[in-house]
Amino acid sequence: MEKLTYAEPEIILGTIKNTELKQIAEKVFNLQRISFEECLTLYKQADLAYLGVLANFLKQKKTGNYVYFNHNFHVEPTNVCVYTCSFCSYSRLIKHRDQGWELSVEEILNIIKKYDGQAVTEVHITGGVVPKQDLEFYKELFVAIKKHRPELHIKALTPVEFHYIFKKAKVSYHEGLKILKEAGLDSLPGGGAEIFDKGIRDQIAGGKCTSEEWLELHKIWHTMRNFSNATMLYGHIETFEHRVDHMNRLRLLQDETKGFNAFIPLKFRNKENQMAHVPEVSVIEDLRNYAIARIFLDNFNHIKSYWAMIGRNTAQLSLNFGADDLDGTIDDTTKIYSMAGSEEQSPKLTTQQLVDLIKGVGKIPVERDTLYNSVKTF
Repeated sequence: MEKLTYAEPEIILGTIKNTELKQIAEKVFNLQRISFEECLTLYKQADLAYLGVLANFLKQKKTGNYVYFNHNFHVEPTNVCVYTCSFCSYSRLIKHRDQGWELSVEEILNIIKKYDGQAVTEVHITGGVVPKQDLEFYKELFVAIKKHRPELHIKALTPVEFHYIFKKAKVSYHEGLKILKEAGLDSLPGGGAEIFDKGIRDQIAGGKCTSEEWLELHKIWHTMRNFSNATMLYGHIETFEHRVDHMNRLRLLQDETKGFNAFIPLKFRNKENQMAHVPEVSVIEDLRNYAIARIFLDNFNHIKSYWAMIGRNTAQLSLNFGADDLDGTIDDTTKIYSMAGSEEQSPKLTTQQLVDLIKGVGKIPVERDTLYNSVKTF
């Protein structure tokens, strides 16, 4: 793919006829924060080319021409779950647990041992919610992982899992997170956020932790001097207003704690779930959403394009629309998105394949660790 180039801001501003969009572009080029209303204007009025120019300008200011990835793999302890999210193609109800899996600590450790001798830096652990995988289960698991491989970064569990686990154990959020941190937990993924608007959340993810609880758990984790990621599930029954509200809540918390490493837009996929009647949004809308996220979330250093969700081709395109991270190698260890109809039915990329994807759009690949420390620049 040919590298995209962009004109100087002054030239670009001279071509914009829409007064509102021109004013927003002037703010962006002056590195000024755009408002909720201006972000909504971008969703409603801005075309892809305009958004790409602004997002790429900001991406260059944040991380230059570098694009990041890491050498990671996933462990999904179970796909059995007490919750019934209508967008989920992955989980199985407890009454249908014979259709799923529930791994023991030993079985999980055996999966991790398969990577002995390999240069992986992170294990990503998340899945369904079941009573027997409780606080003691995860405490035992994290201790065992660190005993076996102390340097392996454990990025694990979402507020949905924490809320259930801590409530069952009758401990506060702070106490529960402290216990798991001492056991070896290093950082939190961004899952479970879905959409923060209560009306939409109740429709698609009723019964899970609330938006306020999701934000509170991350805030507590940040105040303990740790880092996490944030996500947004887009492209289903939400409106543009709901997307901006979601990102605005994240931006406000990031202003306060500075604890988020990256924001990851997650595309709704409609295969084999209760929302199969809802059409998926186009690739154009995917790229617009990445670009607007880069423009609005001025206090997030990284926008991650999760190739396992949107496919490697769209992920590659997103690198010219504000994204600067492709997640990692994954090694065919997640079924969450392939079961929902992702283009990547066997989500596995080698380091060389990721490097080639990044170089294919004229960017510089950087293998990183979970906290964005450079491991190797290609």
